[in-house]
Amino acid sequence: MKGDIRERVSRRGFLAGLGAATAATAVTSLPSHARMMPTALGEPRDTFLDDQHELGQSRTLNSPFRISVINDEISQDFGRACEVAAREFGMRWIELRGMWNKNIVRLDSKEVAEARRILDKYGLRVTDIASPLFKVDWKGAPQSKFSERNDFHADFSFEQQDEVLERAIGLAKAFQTDRVRCFDFWRLDDQRPYRAAINEKLLEAANKAGKRGITLLLENDAGLNTATGAEAAQVLDAIKSPYLMLNWDPGNAAASGEKPFPDGYNLLPKDRIGHCHCKDAVKTGNNDYDWAPMGAGIVDWLGQFEALKRDGYHFAVSLETHWDGGGTPEKSSRRSWAGMKELLQKAGALQLSSGGART
Repeated sequence: MKGDIRERVSRRGFLAGLGAATAATAVTSLPSHARMMPTALGEPRDTFLDDQHELGQSRTLNSPFRISVINDEISQDFGRACEVAAREFGMRWIELRGMWNKNIVRLDSKEVAEARRILDKYGLRVTDIASPLFKVDWKGAPQSKFSERNDFHADFSFEQQDEVLERAIGLAKAFQTDRVRCFDFWRLDDQRPYRAAINEKLLEAANKAGKRGITLLLENDAGLNTATGAEAAQVLDAIKSPYLMLNWDPGNAAASGEKPFPDGYNLLPKDRIGHCHCKDAVKTGNNDYDWAPMGAGIVDWLGQFEALKRDGYHFAVSLETHWDGGGTPEKSSRRSWAGMKELLQKAGALQLSSGGART
């Protein structure tokens, strides 16, 4: 419940396994075609080569984007999520948020090793670590009405955020990605008295991550202090760090009352968009919204995909289904992926050729 005192986790206990997870980057268990090389602003589109791996399939889907899905939108069973993403959806990328009913930053070294083995089996590369960093109340401010305890199996205090950051960086190294998702604290009715300090905290974290070769991806979310494209543009303008980019979520912006495309998107610095979540929304009342399958809501995803392609975006477009009308997470994600795939094709951002289903 709101206002509950969150149980403190000791630094030693919380970081148990972190060293092993970080050291795992030295183990080249992932095949050469599945290793994630560091990326930088302005790099060319993804051109990784096809290999004939154990799935016995060659790439038949071509896109300037890294087409992926958040794993636990399909299933908490990580093996099943990877199987669906790779063999059914045809993806070569996946975003990690939680598995086996644990938040990603809660995984121990054995679970990290098992997850790496599964990724290797299905030839999947990791777009980013979708961590819960800074998804907490800002210390010293009134408690947010959006504050949630144990959101996506994450229950951390403000004081633990430095540890969450360290853990997320270690996991990024272990899973051979250079990106970590973050937020900017549960939304306040008036964030103006705290905004400068929040920006300073984000800059400090981005600089710390940047020294380790990691970029933070600030997600806009209706429940957090940055909810829309307009607010994201202001934050990015205030924090001029190459190690802080935007995880642009048009669905979240729509649920905040903004018209994400073209209005919100046109305000954004295009070279600071480092990730994109894909979900759709519908309006259910004056200020109420609910989730919808991709293509069945109010977001102009066709226009958004066309604009991303036009503007040279080449990072991930990651399915974050959220909609639960399909009966099960897997079925709901299957239907939403069908809509997303059709939109990408119409936007000229996905081409199919004969053969299996690979991206």
